[in-house]
Amino acid sequence: MIGGGSLLLLRQIERTTKDLDLVALIKNGQFVSADPLPQALLQAAEEVGKALGLGKDWLNVGPAALLNMGMPPGFMNRMHTRHYKGLTIHLADRFDQIFFKLYASVDQGPRSKHFADLIALKPTANELEQAKSWCISHDVSKSFELEINKAMEDINASS
Repeated sequence: MIGGGSLLLLRQIERTTKDLDLVALIKNGQFVSADPLPQALLQAAEEVGKALGLGKDWLNVGPAALLNMGMPPGFMNRMHTRHYKGLTIHLADRFDQIFFKLYASVDQGPRSKHFADLIALKPTANELEQAKSWCISHDVSKSFELEINKAMEDINASS
């Protein structure tokens, strides 16, 4: 899990979220895309969604595309594992969330929840530079580089 739901479970932020963002599942010690979810998990998610009045897509596999682009180095070793009866989840570490939140902030801007979450994580200059390098490796366009530089300025102005 990444995103706001993961950050809430790690007590890194204090805002509501409408979904849980999934990147991958772990099978035989390896990441596999969360998209598509296994049928049993889809059915369980649907039942939970109905019971709690959540939207149909409250278990969001949209971020699964990140797996194809490559996770930050050492991601698997930093995950936080939680067990809830028959469910085991792995939460992205704060360090990795900085990477994901910077990437999303470039896309959605300084008024987005992603930008607010990034500021709440209080990244160091070194963490931001590592995140920026990772982000640029995922989008090599000149326009993205200009946008990420603007996002870095906005972050520095907000800190």
